[in-house]
This record gives sequence, C-alpha cells and structure tokens, in this order.
Amino acid sequence: MASVNPFNLSDSEEEAERRPNETIHTERNPSEGAPGPPPGNPFSPPADAEPPTLLLSSNRTSPSGEGSVSVAATSAMAGTAETRISVDGIAAQLLRDQYILTALEFHTELLEAGRELPRLRDYFSNPGNFERQSGTPPARDQVLGPGGPLHRAGSISTLDSLDFARYSDDGNRESDERVAVLEFELRKAKETIQALRANLTQAAESEVTSQERKNFKSSPEIQEPIRPLEKRALNFLVNEYLLKHDHKLSSITFSDENDDQDFELWDDVGLNIPKPPDLLHLYRNCGVSVPSPRDTVDVSVGVDFGDLPGNCIAQDPPKKPDLLHQQQTEVVQELEYQISLLTNEKQSLAEQIKKLQSEIQTLKRTVSSPPPATLDLGSHNISNSTTTTSSIDPLAVPPTDNGQYLDIRRVSEPETNPDPPSSQNISHPHPQSHNKLKSRPPVQFDQPNRKLSPAFQQALLSFCRMCSDSRLGAEVSRIADSEESVMLMLGRCLPHIVPNVLLAKREELIPLILCTACLHPEPKERDQLLHILFNLIKRPDDEQRQMILTGCVAFARHVGPTRVEAELLPQCWEQINHKYPERRLLVAESCGALAPYLPKEIRSSLVLSMLQQMLAEDKADMVREAVVKSLGIIMGYIDDPDKYSQGFELMLLSLGDPSERVVSAVHQVFIPAFAAWTTELGTLQTALIPSLLARIEKLLMQGEHGLDEHKLHVFLSALQSLTPPLFAVVLQSAPFTSRAKLTGDIPAIEVTRFPRPASPLQDVATIIGSREMLSALLLLYDYQLEHEGTTGWDSLLWVVNQLLPQLIEIVGRINVTSSTCVHEFSRFFWRLCRTFGKIFTNTKVKPQFQEILRLSEENVDVSAGNDILTKATVPIYATGVLTCYNQDEDRKLLVGFLEDVMTTLSLSHAPLDSLKASFVELGANPVYHELLLTVLWYGVVHTSALVRCTAARMFELVLRGMSEALVDRRAAPALITLCSGPEFSVRISTIPAFGTIMETVTQKELLERVKMQLASFLEDPQYHDQHSLHMEIIRTFGRVGPNAEPRFRDEFVLPHLHKLALANNSQTVESKRIDIATQLFEAYSALSCCFISEEVMVNHFLPGLRCLRADMEQLSPEHEVILSSMIKECEIKVENRGMADAQGSMSIASSLVGEDAKTKFLSKMGQLTTSGAMLANVFQRKK
Repeated sequence: MASVNPFNLSDSEEEAERRPNETIHTERNPSEGAPGPPPGNPFSPPADAEPPTLLLSSNRTSPSGEGSVSVAATSAMAGTAETRISVDGIAAQLLRDQYILTALEFHTELLEAGRELPRLRDYFSNPGNFERQSGTPPARDQVLGPGGPLHRAGSISTLDSLDFARYSDDGNRESDERVAVLEFELRKAKETIQALRANLTQAAESEVTSQERKNFKSSPEIQEPIRPLEKRALNFLVNEYLLKHDHKLSSITFSDENDDQDFELWDDVGLNIPKPPDLLHLYRNCGVSVPSPRDTVDVSVGVDFGDLPGNCIAQDPPKKPDLLHQQQTEVVQELEYQISLLTNEKQSLAEQIKKLQSEIQTLKRTVSSPPPATLDLGSHNISNSTTTTSSIDPLAVPPTDNGQYLDIRRVSEPETNPDPPSSQNISHPHPQSHNKLKSRPPVQFDQPNRKLSPAFQQALLSFCRMCSDSRLGAEVSRIADSEESVMLMLGRCLPHIVPNVLLAKREELIPLILCTACLHPEPKERDQLLHILFNLIKRPDDEQRQMILTGCVAFARHVGPTRVEAELLPQCWEQINHKYPERRLLVAESCGALAPYLPKEIRSSLVLSMLQQMLAEDKADMVREAVVKSLGIIMGYIDDPDKYSQGFELMLLSLGDPSERVVSAVHQVFIPAFAAWTTELGTLQTALIPSLLARIEKLLMQGEHGLDEHKLHVFLSALQSLTPPLFAVVLQSAPFTSRAKLTGDIPAIEVTRFPRPASPLQDVATIIGSREMLSALLLLYDYQLEHEGTTGWDSLLWVVNQLLPQLIEIVGRINVTSSTCVHEFSRFFWRLCRTFGKIFTNTKVKPQFQEILRLSEENVDVSAGNDILTKATVPIYATGVLTCYNQDEDRKLLVGFLEDVMTTLSLSHAPLDSLKASFVELGANPVYHELLLTVLWYGVVHTSALVRCTAARMFELVLRGMSEALVDRRAAPALITLCSGPEFSVRISTIPAFGTIMETVTQKELLERVKMQLASFLEDPQYHDQHSLHMEIIRTFGRVGPNAEPRFRDEFVLPHLHKLALANNSQTVESKRIDIATQLFEAYSALSCCFISEEVMVNHFLPGLRCLRADMEQLSPEHEVILSSMIKECEIKVENRGMADAQGSMSIASSLVGEDAKTKFLSKMGQLTTSGAMLANVFQRKK
C-alpha cells in the first residue's frame, strides 16, 4: 500500500492561516423553519455515550515495512461550547454509528477540497469492510451494523460516472450503499492491477542473473543486454518520436517489425512507472541527474485542532500547551502499540514458516518411504483409527466435500462436535473418490498430549493469518487429491493465469490448457478453455501456430470425432472472419489438421463449406494458400462421390487465384490429392482430364480474335500436374502388375528418369507406394512396350488413341506467334514424354507427329489448306518432343528436322513463324546454341539464296544470350560469309544480325569488324540505290541504338542517320521518300530517349531532325508539327547550357515532360490523319 502523502492533511496550518475567519454557525437561523440543536457543540455525544477512542488502521503497512498510521486524538468531551471536535473525530463517530453513506459524502467533500482524511481513505479502500466474512471475527476497527456486512454488488461503475446528487438522506439507503460498494470495488481493482504490474516489472527486471551482473560490473566494457521491458519502452518512445516529426512511413514500418506491441497505449509496455518524457527531452537532459522516485517517502501525520476548516467547526482560541502535549503523548503511545503488534505478527509468521518447513520435510520422508497397506474404508482399521483420533485431534475430521479436496482451512475450523464422526460418513463416500483414495495412504499427524476444549482450540487457531476469503485464497487453501479435482482446479485458475503471462511465452501454457480441456468434466469450462487456446496469442507466428495445431491434433486423438465436432469446430467458425490474418490462417490450417479426426459427414459438408468461403472471400494470400492446402487434405479423406463436381470447381477457382503462392499450393497439394480421389473413383481418364481438354478447346474457339493466355496456362498447368497420377494409373492397371516382385536385386531408378516433381505428392514413387515397387514396375513396363505391345492395356491405349491425338489437334490450332502458348505446350509435352519414358516417346509419340508433319512442299501450300508446317506443331514437336533426350541420335534427329523445315519453308516462300518460334524456344537454353549454329551453317552453305536469306534472318534470334566467344568463333564468320555472296537480298538479311551483335557484344575487335561491315553497306557506291538496304539499316539503327555502346551511337549511328536524312531530301520517288522518312521518324523517336552530348546534338541530331522536317512538310504535315516541337525543345536546351558543360548530356524525352510541351505533343499526336498502318508504327520499333 502506498504511504500517506504528507500534504493530504485533515487540518493544516497553511489553511488555518489562509482562512482564519471562516466559521460555521452552530445554531440554525430561526428563519430556516427548522429547530436547531441547543447551544454548545452540535457534535457532542449524548451523556450516556462512551468517549471517543483512538481508532487505528493496523492492517495497512507501507512497502518498507513501517506502519503508516492515521491518528485522531481528541480531548475529553465535557459538552461545553468551547470544546471543538476534529474532523477525524467526526469520521470516527460516523463510522461507529454505521452512517456509511454520510461518511462517504463527508469523505467526498474533503477530497474535493483537497484535504483527504486518512481514516476515511483507509476505511473505504478496504474491501473487507463491505464483504461477507466467514470463520474470522471482525476486527476491532471494523464496525458492523445490525444488518451485517454489505453485500458485494454485481456490477462495477467508476467514480466519475456516479451522480452524487442522488445521495440524499431521503433516498433509498440500500441502493446508495450498493453504489458506494461499486466505487470501492473499482478502487480495489485498480490497486490490484497496479500491484500486478509492479510484480511484472520486478520479474522482468530480475531476468539478468546475479552472475551476469557481476560480470558486467567486473568488466565495464561489456554492456549489459537490454531487458524486454526496456526494449518495449524504447520502442514506444522511438515510435512516438517518428510520429511527432512526420516520419509516418518509418513509423508504419517500425510498427510492422514490432507487431507484438501496441504503440497507442503506454500501459502495453508493462512498466509500473509513469510514461517518461519524449526522446528529445531525454536527450537534452541526459547529463542532468534526475531524482529517483525512491528517494521520496510518503508519511502520515496527526491532526492539529487548530487547523480545522472554518466551514465545518467554529473557530476557537488556541489550545493550551499541556493539551497539545497530551495529544502527542497519546499518538506516541499508539505508535508504540502498533509497533508491538507488528513485532508479534512477525514472530508468529516466522514460527509458522518453521512449522511449514518441518511439515515439508516430514512429507518428503513420507513420500520416500514405502507406502503402507491399502486403505479400506469399510474395514475395522478405519473405525479404530477414527475412534482414536477423534477424541484427541480435531484436525482428523474427515472432509465433507466427498473427498474432492483436502481443505487446509480445517486447521482453523476444527469440528466442534466432541462426538466421534459417524461411520456413515466414512463407509459410504462417493464411489469415484473412494477409488482414488483407496490407493492413497492416510495422513497421520503427531498429536500433543493435551486436553484442550474444541472451542478453545478453534479460538486459538483463529489467530493464524490465512487468506481464504478471496478467490485465489480459496484455491490455495484446498489441495486436489484426484485427477478430476485437478482438472476442476485448472479449469478455474487458467482463465486468471493466461492474461498475466507474457505474450512471447504463452505457448508454454498450451499443454496445460489442452490437458485440462481434454479431461475437464464440465462442457462449459471446456469451451472456455478452447476459446482461450485459440485466442491465446493475438497474432501467432508460424512456430506458435504449429504448436497450437499440434495440440489440437492431440486433443482430437484423445477425445474422438464427436467432441472435435462439438468443441473444436465452433472455435474455428468464430475466428473465420477475424481481423488479424494470422488468426484466420490458424483456422485454415486447423481445418486441414483436424480433417482425419472429424466425422465424414462434417468433413465433406461443413468443413468443406468453411474452406470454400475463405478461399473466395479472404484477401490475404497466406490465408488462401493455407486454405488450398487444407482443401487438399480434405480431398485425401473425402469419400462422397457427389462432391466430385464441387472439388473440380474448387480446383479451377484456386488455379485462377491472382497469387502465385496460392497457385503453387494448388499444384503441390490440391491437384495430387484430388487426382488420387478421382483415380479411386475411376474418373481420372473419363472425366477429369477430358474436362480440362474440353475447356482448352473451347478457349481456343473463343480466342480467334484474342486468346486468353492466362486461362490457357491455368488449364495446361493442371494437365501437367495430372501427368504423374496418369502414369501411375497406367502402371497399376497394366497386365504385368500382378507379376511385380520385390524380391531379388532391383536396380535403382535413374535420377533423370522423371522430371523433378513440384512436391512429394507428385512423385510417382510416392503415388505407387515405394521406389522399389516403382523400379520393379518400370522394368516390366519397358519390356512390355518393347516386346509385347499394348494389347489389353486399356489405360495406355486411352493415352495413345485418345489423349495424344486430341493434344496434337489442339497444338495445331494455337497461334504460332504467341511465344507464351508455344512455351507452355512445349513444356507440357516434354514432361509427358519424360514421364512415360523413351520407349513410349519413340514408339507412340514421335510417329503420330511425323505422320502429320510430312516434310514436303505440299504441306506448306496455304492456298490448298495444307499449311501444317507453318503452325505451332513444328516448334512444339521440335522443342517439346525431340529435346526430351539428349543423346547423339536424338540431337541428329533434331538437327535434321530443323534443316528440313528451314529448307522446305524457304523454297516454298512460306511464312517463317514456325521456324522462328523453334529457334526462339531452343535459343533460350544455352545447351542448344551449338546445335542451332550447326543448323544455320547448313543454311549458310546452301546453294539456294532463299535458304541463305532464311539462315541470315535466324541469326538475329539466336545471338541474344549467346556467349561472346561463340559469336566471335562461329556466328560472325558465318555472317561475313553471307555478306560475301553475290545476292543483295542475302546481304540485306544479315543487317539485323549485325545490329544485334552491336547491341549485345562488348568485345572491341568484334565490334570493329561489325562496324566496318555496316560502313561498307552505307559507303559503298554499289549500295547507293538499294532502297531496301537503307530501310533495313535505319530500322536496325532505331532498334539497337538506345541499347548500343554510347561511342558507337555517337560516332556511327547518328552521323549516318544524318546523312540518310539529308540524302532523302533529294529523293525523287515519292513512295521511297516517304518510306525512308517514316523509318527515320521512328528511329529518331527511339533515339530521343538517349543521353546525347552537346556536340553530337548540334552537329548531327538537330541537323538530321531539320532534314526530316523538310520531308515531312511536304509528305506528312502532322509529323512536321511534332518534329518542330522536338527541334524547338532541343534548341532551348542547347542554348541554356554553358560551354563548360562539355561532358553534360540531356534527354529529349525528359525535356518533353514539361506540361506545355507534353500537352502540345499529345494534342498534335491526336491530330494525325495519316494511314492506319503508318500511325500504328509511329513510335513502334520494328524487329
């Protein structure tokens, strides 16, 4: 208890001097209409009243152990008018006469005047004065009225919410008393909270061991580690500083990194101290010593009658010195009496501690000794021992609570009946407690040879100070003696323990909570405990959630499906829409973890609906990911065939989720589990895979004007994940399955035999059961395919005769220019062929493709409809089937196929999109660069110029990503060889490849060689009239210029563009002139985003733009306006630059960011009225 503040005095000299003239009339004015008391002291007691005594509050001690006593000493009241009564005397009289409400009003008025009276404060802050007490006589300073102690009220209200106008003498006394009790309970609760916080602070501050403190003291250079409470306090101050100084983003990030702390409430820190000043104040005062609050001590003093308030007591002349001396003497005497009481109490507590220690030693010896014979409650031994002990020891009275508890309060409440207890109470106990007590030896105590009456012994033992009237005291006083009583005790105590445990350590309570919830007999208590379990941690992390889930599974194994449904599932349902995603994540994970222990009807209805709702509505990716995994577990235990359609829709819904982690969980868990169920139902080949194929075909039919590539990826990825289960079905339904033996030497499966699975559930060995069984089946599978065929093998025949033809037909309908679609189908066929094996690929897959892809000019006749070689079938066959295996014969087959396709398409003047798609897909893997260069060298040395042109254009596709050594050794010589040929078309076809080298290579020698070759194209007189060559060079410069080396751009690209623009001004053929001008406009638009030096801009860039503007004035006025704006902006920038900024550079694109220029530019672009083809290509870089 905090000590009394010395400034809260009942009567102070300062107030007496400040208000010397304030008095209160002792007689009523006759005009008031009410008879007043006779003259004299209106507070004088009647003649027969006993004189007031000194009332002490002896049960309140300061933290230092010294008594803090409020004393009110009065002189003998003889009834004279000159005698005055102190405020403390008035309070004592009111309390003695049980005027509780009047005393409360008096106390409130004194509080409002700032003059707290210790007697009233101590009385009203002690809840024992208003609670029903049992077994202990009232203290001498506790006065009870005829109605007994006040009853505890059922609700709590704060002091500020009370209306004191209701507390009048004409009101209902009982209701007023209840309101007063509410105030005191609130005050007591606040004191309890303060005490708990003090204990928490003390425990946290003592975490550093004494040995560690010695180390820190002995080694000053070692800094003592930060304590948890210090860390939380500093976190609070840092966050407060960030908010005050508008560092809001930093504050948000800091709060997210410390999500276990509430930065809006200082009490969340847990310190039992007021909030310190902010960081700025601490920094400014870091060198100033601040006095510790422990340096100040609160004391209480006596009341001086000369300082009574004038509005309460009439002002009297000062006391005589002898009267004051008498009062001080009485105060000293009372203090000495109080000290003697505390000394006696200390001695009694020390004796009690010694006694308890001796009992502990006795119990230890009893436990270590062999147990005595079994206690038979119906035997003769019990009756004899009962007769013996009942006449001597009142402590041996049997319990009256059916043996559930051994109540140590019996020590202070012995049986008053001297007769021996009846045998009926002993021979017919509760059957359950009888069984539990039967294995427990009787407790024996040493009985003194005394002849004390039970009444005297009870009165003597009543002086033992035990707290048995509070909830905690009642729990401590009775010790459980059976498993059931332990559960009952834990069920009552855990709700009070959990809130006082640190958040970071609450998972330590999970075993205790679960054990109690499992074994507690009351359903309501079990529900409360499980509610505590799911709300144990505000935002549980991964480890804490795993601990809770482990406990839930253990609980489910112990209690069975009925209680899991009735007790655990409601807790999940309550948290399904919780505001914290971690709590919803716990629900999603719980549904999957509890799936094996739920009734099958609930598993396929309620739980499935819960997860479906969370999958559709939850906004957190991690929650939906957990939902998908739990749905996969549900699919592994569901056995209702009617739920197949719902499972299929859930698969499509989850595959369309925007989060990659959710889609990944679908492929890792849900699809394998769903496929396993459909395998058991027999619908994998008849329903699931055909449904996905039908959706792909429908998507292709609807996507003639624009294919939804995302949906195609969703369906195709699902088919890809279904490939391992499909192969497992083929193996398990094969004719040789019954012949598979695990005896003998079974060779190990090659590591590269199957593609790497996305999860263990997609591993064929896991689906089959073991790697040994899979190895045995694979041996028989390869032998069957190679020697015995597929007769009677229905599952494999379905793959060969239905699945593969349908897939090949779908492949021929996709857009060959869509690199995404080509890549997805190529990847699917690669995994399909690798899963089913090389023999299956060579004998079943390749023949079907080769039958369609007959390499002849008939198959590229677009007019006749035979254009299969121009479709996506070519790249998918080349990259998805022919690359499955990388042996020499496989590589030769791939090289030959690509050479034949290149030759056939070139000689037929067919589109090269299918060949380009093959080169792009293969060129993405460096493993195939050498192979592609081999194919291209075949085209370089081909006799036909058409084939050489095709090979030259293919170089542009494979040079990206190729090593510089390979480019220097093989690609560049091949291109220079092509340039040495007689055909101009072949030379022109090499220009894009040379541009790609300039864009991607950094080797100077190679770049110089390429630069010389391009310079020959531009400066050789034989190329001056080659319009197509100039178009290709300008297009290449616009494409590679922004990414090429700055020196190459400034010294080669921009000067030659200037020359071409200048030459175009004198072009007489209008069609050629507008073609060159359009390509120049695109090239300058692309190069305007580059940083161009001032010299190059003045000498080449601006002159080239002016030449281009001259062409556009005649050919396209709309373009001329844009060019004028660009020229004006460039000129302004050049003028604003000083000559000293020789190394500076500027960006034309950044100069157009100004609002005026931007508005003008966009408005002019909107006014373009040129042809659609030209307008679409204004700012598009051609490839």
